[in-house]
Amino acid sequence: MMLDVKPRHEAEAAPAPQRAMAPADGAPIRNAMSIDIEDYFQVQAFARTIDRASWDTWPRRVEANTEKVLGIFGDAGVKATFFTLGWVAERHPQLIRRIVAEGHELASHGYAHFPVFDQSPDEFRADIRRTKKLLEDTGGVAVRGYRAASFSITARSLWALPILAEEGYAYSSSIYPVTHDFYGMPDAPRFAFTPANSGITEIPLTTVSLFGRNIPCSGGGYFRILPYGVSRWAFRRVNQHDRQPCIFYFHPWEVDPEQPRPTGLPLKSRLRHYVNLNRMEARLRRVLRDFAWARMDQLFLGNIA
Repeated sequence: MMLDVKPRHEAEAAPAPQRAMAPADGAPIRNAMSIDIEDYFQVQAFARTIDRASWDTWPRRVEANTEKVLGIFGDAGVKATFFTLGWVAERHPQLIRRIVAEGHELASHGYAHFPVFDQSPDEFRADIRRTKKLLEDTGGVAVRGYRAASFSITARSLWALPILAEEGYAYSSSIYPVTHDFYGMPDAPRFAFTPANSGITEIPLTTVSLFGRNIPCSGGGYFRILPYGVSRWAFRRVNQHDRQPCIFYFHPWEVDPEQPRPTGLPLKSRLRHYVNLNRMEARLRRVLRDFAWARMDQLFLGNIA
Protein backbone atom coordinates (compact mmCIF):
# COMPACT_ATOMS: atom_id res chain seq x y z
CA MET A 1 0.00 0.00 0.00
CA MET A 2 1.33 3.42 -0.97
CA LEU A 3 0.95 6.31 1.45
CA ASP A 4 -1.11 8.42 -0.92
CA VAL A 5 -3.09 11.18 0.74
CA LYS A 6 -6.52 11.79 -0.71
CA PRO A 7 -6.80 14.82 -3.01
CA ARG A 8 -7.62 18.02 -1.16
CA HIS A 9 -11.26 18.14 -2.21
CA GLU A 10 -11.77 14.60 -0.90
CA ALA A 11 -9.87 15.26 2.31
CA GLU A 12 -12.02 18.32 2.97
CA ALA A 13 -15.14 16.19 2.67
CA ALA A 14 -13.88 13.90 5.43
CA PRO A 15 -15.02 15.16 8.85
CA ALA A 16 -12.10 14.03 11.00
CA PRO A 17 -9.33 16.46 10.02
CA GLN A 18 -11.77 19.38 9.73
CA ARG A 19 -13.06 18.95 13.27
CA ALA A 20 -9.50 19.23 14.53
CA MET A 21 -8.79 22.49 12.73
CA ALA A 22 -8.15 25.68 14.67
CA PRO A 23 -11.07 27.54 16.27
CA ALA A 24 -11.85 31.16 15.56
CA ASP A 25 -8.96 33.59 15.86
CA GLY A 26 -8.08 34.26 19.48
CA ALA A 27 -9.63 31.09 20.88
CA PRO A 28 -7.20 28.56 22.38
CA ILE A 29 -6.59 25.41 20.41
CA ARG A 30 -7.41 22.22 22.27
CA ASN A 31 -4.74 19.52 22.09
CA ALA A 32 -5.12 15.76 22.43
CA MET A 33 -3.95 14.20 25.69
CA SER A 34 -3.24 10.47 25.46
CA ILE A 35 -1.62 7.79 27.59
CA ASP A 36 -0.38 4.37 26.52
CA ILE A 37 -1.43 1.91 29.21
CA GLU A 38 1.40 -0.58 29.58
CA ASP A 39 3.64 -1.60 32.48
CA TYR A 40 7.32 -0.77 32.88
CA PHE A 41 8.46 -4.27 31.86
CA GLN A 42 6.45 -4.21 28.61
CA VAL A 43 8.26 -1.40 26.82
CA GLN A 44 10.05 -2.01 23.52
CA ALA A 45 13.36 -0.87 25.01
CA PHE A 46 13.28 -3.93 27.31
CA ALA A 47 12.11 -6.45 24.69
CA ARG A 48 15.50 -8.13 24.34
CA THR A 49 15.96 -8.36 28.10
CA ILE A 50 12.48 -9.30 29.36
CA ASP A 51 10.67 -12.04 27.45
CA ARG A 52 6.88 -11.80 27.12
CA ALA A 53 6.63 -15.28 28.63
CA SER A 54 7.97 -13.85 31.89
CA TRP A 55 5.66 -10.86 32.14
CA ASP A 56 3.44 -12.47 34.77
CA THR A 57 6.46 -12.97 37.04
CA TRP A 58 7.21 -9.23 37.30
CA PRO A 59 5.56 -7.04 39.97
CA ARG A 60 2.72 -5.19 38.28
CA ARG A 61 2.55 -1.46 38.91
CA VAL A 62 0.35 -0.35 36.02
CA GLU A 63 -2.87 -0.16 38.03
CA ALA A 64 -1.46 2.00 40.83
CA ASN A 65 0.39 4.23 38.36
CA THR A 66 -2.67 4.67 36.15
CA GLU A 67 -4.78 5.52 39.17
CA LYS A 68 -2.19 8.16 40.04
CA VAL A 69 -2.52 9.57 36.52
CA LEU A 70 -6.31 9.56 36.82
CA GLY A 71 -5.94 11.65 39.97
CA ILE A 72 -3.65 14.11 38.17
CA PHE A 73 -6.14 14.41 35.30
CA GLY A 74 -8.96 14.86 37.82
CA ASP A 75 -7.09 17.68 39.56
CA ALA A 76 -6.62 19.42 36.21
CA GLY A 77 -10.13 18.76 34.92
CA VAL A 78 -8.71 17.02 31.82
CA LYS A 79 -10.23 14.13 29.89
CA ALA A 80 -7.82 11.98 27.88
CA THR A 81 -7.59 8.96 25.60
CA PHE A 82 -6.24 5.74 27.15
CA PHE A 83 -4.64 3.46 24.54
CA THR A 84 -4.72 0.22 26.52
CA LEU A 85 -3.07 -3.16 26.13
CA GLY A 86 -5.47 -6.08 26.14
CA TRP A 87 -3.00 -7.90 28.42
CA VAL A 88 -3.51 -5.19 31.03
CA ALA A 89 -7.29 -5.12 30.62
CA GLU A 90 -7.53 -8.88 31.25
CA ARG A 91 -5.69 -8.54 34.56
CA HIS A 92 -7.10 -5.21 35.72
CA PRO A 93 -10.75 -5.01 34.60
CA GLN A 94 -11.72 -2.65 37.43
CA LEU A 95 -9.11 -0.17 36.20
CA ILE A 96 -10.66 -0.23 32.73
CA ARG A 97 -14.09 0.43 34.17
CA ARG A 98 -12.76 3.32 36.24
CA ILE A 99 -11.17 4.92 33.16
CA VAL A 100 -14.54 4.84 31.42
CA ALA A 101 -16.51 5.92 34.49
CA GLU A 102 -14.36 9.03 34.86
CA GLY A 103 -15.18 10.16 31.33
CA HIS A 104 -12.03 9.22 29.43
CA GLU A 105 -11.86 7.57 26.01
CA LEU A 106 -10.94 3.87 25.98
CA ALA A 107 -8.87 2.90 22.94
CA SER A 108 -6.70 -0.02 21.83
CA HIS A 109 -2.92 -0.44 22.06
CA GLY A 110 -3.06 -4.02 20.79
CA TYR A 111 -2.94 -7.08 23.02
CA ALA A 112 0.70 -7.59 24.06
CA HIS A 113 2.75 -4.77 22.54
CA PHE A 114 3.78 -6.61 19.38
CA PRO A 115 5.17 -4.21 16.76
CA VAL A 116 2.94 -4.20 13.70
CA PHE A 117 5.79 -4.84 11.27
CA ASP A 118 6.70 -8.01 13.19
CA GLN A 119 3.25 -9.51 12.53
CA SER A 120 1.66 -10.93 9.42
CA PRO A 121 -1.59 -9.31 8.25
CA ASP A 122 -3.57 -12.26 9.61
CA GLU A 123 -1.80 -12.06 12.98
CA PHE A 124 -2.41 -8.33 13.14
CA ARG A 125 -6.11 -8.73 12.34
CA ALA A 126 -6.52 -11.35 15.05
CA ASP A 127 -4.67 -9.15 17.56
CA ILE A 128 -6.70 -5.98 17.00
CA ARG A 129 -9.99 -7.91 16.82
CA ARG A 130 -9.25 -9.73 20.09
CA THR A 131 -8.21 -6.53 21.87
CA LYS A 132 -11.19 -4.50 20.65
CA LYS A 133 -13.66 -7.11 21.87
CA LEU A 134 -11.88 -7.48 25.20
CA LEU A 135 -11.83 -3.73 25.86
CA GLU A 136 -15.44 -3.25 24.76
CA ASP A 137 -16.68 -6.16 26.86
CA THR A 138 -14.77 -4.88 29.88
CA GLY A 139 -15.41 -1.16 29.54
CA GLY A 140 -18.92 -1.31 28.10
CA VAL A 141 -18.14 1.31 25.44
CA ALA A 142 -17.26 1.26 21.75
CA VAL A 143 -13.52 1.31 20.99
CA ARG A 144 -12.78 3.42 17.93
CA GLY A 145 -9.13 4.39 18.30
CA TYR A 146 -5.90 2.44 17.92
CA ARG A 147 -2.23 3.16 18.53
CA ALA A 148 0.40 0.69 17.35
CA ALA A 149 3.07 -0.47 19.78
CA SER A 150 6.10 1.80 19.39
CA PHE A 151 4.47 3.67 16.47
CA SER A 152 5.18 0.63 14.31
CA ILE A 153 2.98 1.53 11.36
CA THR A 154 5.73 2.53 8.97
CA ALA A 155 6.38 2.32 5.24
CA ARG A 156 6.62 -1.49 5.52
CA SER A 157 3.38 -1.94 7.47
CA LEU A 158 0.91 0.43 5.80
CA TRP A 159 -1.15 -2.65 4.97
CA ALA A 160 -2.40 -2.40 8.58
CA LEU A 161 -4.49 0.73 8.00
CA PRO A 162 -7.27 -0.80 5.85
CA ILE A 163 -7.38 -3.81 8.20
CA LEU A 164 -8.05 -1.45 11.09
CA ALA A 165 -10.94 0.10 9.17
CA GLU A 166 -12.34 -3.34 8.30
CA GLU A 167 -12.27 -4.29 11.99
CA GLY A 168 -14.32 -1.26 13.00
CA TYR A 169 -11.70 1.27 14.07
CA ALA A 170 -12.35 4.89 13.07
CA TYR A 171 -8.85 6.30 13.58
CA SER A 172 -5.25 5.36 14.20
CA SER A 173 -2.53 7.37 15.92
CA SER A 174 0.38 5.16 14.93
CA ILE A 175 2.65 7.05 12.54
CA TYR A 176 5.45 9.27 13.80
CA PRO A 177 6.72 11.42 10.89
CA VAL A 178 10.34 11.45 12.10
CA THR A 179 13.58 9.57 11.55
CA HIS A 180 14.19 7.09 14.38
CA ASP A 181 16.21 3.93 14.92
CA PHE A 182 13.11 1.76 15.41
CA TYR A 183 10.06 3.50 13.93
CA GLY A 184 9.18 6.56 11.89
CA MET A 185 8.00 7.83 8.49
CA PRO A 186 9.68 11.20 7.97
CA ASP A 187 7.83 11.83 4.70
CA ALA A 188 4.35 11.23 6.14
CA PRO A 189 1.99 14.19 6.62
CA ARG A 190 2.44 15.99 9.93
CA PHE A 191 -1.27 16.36 10.69
CA ALA A 192 -4.41 14.24 10.49
CA PHE A 193 -5.04 12.75 7.05
CA THR A 194 -6.85 9.93 5.31
CA PRO A 195 -4.52 7.67 3.31
CA ALA A 196 -6.07 6.73 -0.03
CA ASN A 197 -7.95 3.42 -0.04
CA SER A 198 -7.51 2.98 3.72
CA GLY A 199 -10.94 3.95 5.04
CA ILE A 200 -9.41 5.31 8.25
CA THR A 201 -8.11 8.61 9.61
CA GLU A 202 -4.45 8.58 10.66
CA ILE A 203 -3.51 11.10 13.35
CA PRO A 204 0.29 11.32 13.40
CA LEU A 205 2.31 12.15 16.48
CA THR A 206 3.24 15.82 16.62
CA THR A 207 6.40 17.29 15.18
CA VAL A 208 7.68 20.80 14.70
CA SER A 209 9.19 21.63 11.31
CA LEU A 210 12.65 23.20 11.56
CA PHE A 211 15.28 23.64 8.86
CA GLY A 212 13.51 21.20 6.57
CA ARG A 213 13.27 18.42 9.18
CA ASN A 214 10.50 17.15 11.44
CA ILE A 215 11.56 17.39 15.08
CA PRO A 216 9.61 15.19 17.55
CA CYS A 217 7.60 17.09 20.17
CA SER A 218 4.80 14.76 21.20
CA GLY A 219 5.74 13.84 24.76
CA GLY A 220 7.30 10.53 25.77
CA GLY A 221 11.04 10.39 26.38
CA TYR A 222 11.68 13.69 24.60
CA PHE A 223 9.41 15.44 27.10
CA ARG A 224 11.33 13.99 30.04
CA ILE A 225 14.86 14.36 28.68
CA LEU A 226 14.70 17.89 27.24
CA PRO A 227 14.02 20.97 29.39
CA TYR A 228 10.32 21.69 29.78
CA GLY A 229 10.70 25.03 28.01
CA VAL A 230 11.66 23.27 24.78
CA SER A 231 8.41 21.29 24.73
CA ARG A 232 6.34 24.33 25.68
CA TRP A 233 7.91 26.34 22.83
CA ALA A 234 7.26 23.52 20.35
CA PHE A 235 3.62 23.05 21.39
CA ARG A 236 2.99 26.78 21.12
CA ARG A 237 4.61 26.89 17.69
CA VAL A 238 2.35 24.12 16.40
CA ASN A 239 -0.73 25.77 17.90
CA GLN A 240 0.11 29.31 16.78
CA HIS A 241 2.12 28.87 13.58
CA ASP A 242 0.49 25.73 12.15
CA ARG A 243 -2.91 26.39 13.84
CA GLN A 244 -3.17 22.69 14.61
CA PRO A 245 -3.64 20.64 17.78
CA CYS A 246 -0.74 18.75 19.30
CA ILE A 247 -0.89 15.05 20.14
CA PHE A 248 0.73 14.39 23.53
CA TYR A 249 1.44 10.93 24.92
CA PHE A 250 3.14 9.32 27.90
CA HIS A 251 3.02 6.08 29.93
CA PRO A 252 1.95 5.32 33.52
CA TRP A 253 5.45 4.11 34.44
CA GLU A 254 6.82 7.58 33.67
CA VAL A 255 5.31 8.93 36.92
CA ASP A 256 6.86 6.06 38.93
CA PRO A 257 10.51 6.77 39.77
CA GLU A 258 10.49 3.91 42.33
CA GLN A 259 9.75 1.18 39.78
CA PRO A 260 11.92 -1.98 39.74
CA ARG A 261 15.01 -1.76 37.55
CA PRO A 262 15.86 -4.90 35.57
CA THR A 263 19.54 -5.75 35.25
CA GLY A 264 21.42 -6.24 31.99
CA LEU A 265 19.79 -3.39 30.07
CA PRO A 266 21.77 -1.66 27.31
CA LEU A 267 22.89 1.88 28.09
CA LYS A 268 20.59 3.39 25.44
CA SER A 269 17.58 1.59 26.94
CA ARG A 270 18.46 2.79 30.44
CA LEU A 271 18.79 6.38 29.27
CA ARG A 272 15.52 6.35 27.35
CA HIS A 273 13.59 4.79 30.18
CA TYR A 274 14.92 6.29 33.40
CA VAL A 275 16.12 9.85 32.75
CA ASN A 276 14.08 12.42 34.72
CA LEU A 277 11.38 10.05 35.96
CA ASN A 278 11.49 12.03 39.20
CA ARG A 279 10.56 15.20 37.30
CA MET A 280 7.77 13.79 35.16
CA GLU A 281 4.81 14.32 37.49
CA ALA A 282 5.59 18.00 38.02
CA ARG A 283 6.11 18.52 34.29
CA LEU A 284 2.87 16.72 33.49
CA ARG A 285 0.92 18.91 35.89
CA ARG A 286 2.54 21.96 34.33
CA VAL A 287 1.71 21.06 30.74
CA LEU A 288 -1.88 20.33 31.78
CA ARG A 289 -2.09 23.91 33.12
CA ASP A 290 -0.28 25.58 30.24
CA PHE A 291 -2.42 24.18 27.39
CA ALA A 292 -6.01 23.16 26.68
CA TRP A 293 -6.64 19.40 26.34
CA ALA A 294 -9.31 16.98 25.17
CA ARG A 295 -9.84 13.35 24.18
CA MET A 296 -8.73 12.18 20.74
CA ASP A 297 -12.26 11.27 19.67
CA GLN A 298 -13.62 14.66 20.71
CA LEU A 299 -11.08 16.46 18.56
CA PHE A 300 -11.03 14.21 15.52
CA LEU A 301 -14.38 12.41 15.47
CA GLY A 302 -16.54 15.12 17.00
CA ASN A 303 -17.72 12.90 19.86
CA ILE A 304 -19.30 14.63 22.84
CA ALA A 305 -18.49 13.03 26.20
